[in-house]
Amino acid sequence: MKLRTTIAGRAAATAIAAAAMLAGGMTGAWAQQQPQLPEGWFKACSKQEDVDICNVQNIVVAESGQLITGISLLELKGKVNQRVFQITVPSGRMVQPGIAMQVDGGQARKIDYAICLPDRCIGEVALNDDIVNSFKRGSSLTLTSVNFQNQPNPIQITLAGFTDAYDGPPLQQSDIEDRQRQLEEFVNKNNEDFQRKLREEQEKAKAGN
Repeated sequence: MKLRTTIAGRAAATAIAAAAMLAGGMTGAWAQQQPQLPEGWFKACSKQEDVDICNVQNIVVAESGQLITGISLLELKGKVNQRVFQITVPSGRMVQPGIAMQVDGGQARKIDYAICLPDRCIGEVALNDDIVNSFKRGSSLTLTSVNFQNQPNPIQITLAGFTDAYDGPPLQQSDIEDRQRQLEEFVNKNNEDFQRKLREEQEKAKAGN
């Protein structure tokens, strides 16, 4: 049980951790270009401790680089066989309401939080065919968490491209690296724009004095 939990948690955290690192303001030469934020569903597969792991993911990031929502459908095969569905949202959430999940405005399903860390909270349930098939049939997914001010924060995510990602082949390592590079470019560019606007506002404030 310990091995199973460790592998699943480590695999699910991979893409989310990458997004969090990039949101911390990494710099690079790519920032001189006009970056595009990588969007949509994709599959990444790897092998850990004699276990084949495939993770169908969708990561939503704000213009500031902050992680808004991360979705992972994990399937482990080999020494461990397990299917896990995870939703990651920012920290500062009310724990009791959990995360409400709706497909095309249908009946909401509550996803309880498994853990809250300083920078994110993760809801988790067992992944089953009902979840997968509802995503394949649906057109949009709405995930609603409740912040510490007791205000709901609904996030809508398109399900277009989910079936192709889930049933299709995983991305090659070069494609995954390209997505990470694009995300880094996007975050760097927006960090630079934010710093520039902040300096402009500070100069205006000084001139007003």
